[in-house]
Amino acid sequence: MNLAAVKKFLTDNKDNAEVQTYLGELSAVSADKVKGYLDTEDGKRLLQPRLDSYFTKGLDTWKANNLEALVAEEVAKRNPAQTEEQKRIAALEKALEDQKKESQREKLMNLAMKQATEKKLPADIVSFFLAEDEEKTNANLAKLEEAYTKAVQAAVDSKFKENGRQINQGGGAGNTNIKSIQEMAAAHNIRNQQQNQ
Repeated sequence: MNLAAVKKFLTDNKDNAEVQTYLGELSAVSADKVKGYLDTEDGKRLLQPRLDSYFTKGLDTWKANNLEALVAEEVAKRNPAQTEEQKRIAALEKALEDQKKESQREKLMNLAMKQATEKKLPADIVSFFLAEDEEKTNANLAKLEEAYTKAVQAAVDSKFKENGRQINQGGGAGNTNIKSIQEMAAAHNIRNQQQNQ
């Protein structure tokens, strides 16, 4: 008998109870057959997505049930709860630190106001130039003075130019362009004497 004859026999006798039982036994799945199939590449491709979904679901469930408790436990371990005494000490230390900062700021403000007054800078904007220490505050005020002086000089120059005056830079005792009143009087007398002759 060949395979074609076996197939024909099974097809012709498919209603027979013995044939149905035999075919059921042949098509029955056994653990060995399943394990053998799952070890093949096709079996792994079939099984891996299911394993991944079960793992993801299990991980999500674990996170929902355990993660917050573990994080809270670790935070408590790293930052132990403070006693009432420790809380009071921390509050006092913070108040002392704030007081020191306020005192330092007040000292810097007084120094800055003094310098601003000496340099004739606008006192109402000095607080914007305070820094964390005296050196940086002085540097900020020096920049303010430089910018303020330039702005004032530019405004003065602009005003004089509007009115038609020419501004000569320099001046003072060493300027040779300006004659003293005596020299001008003497020159005037010399002209008068020459005209009379």
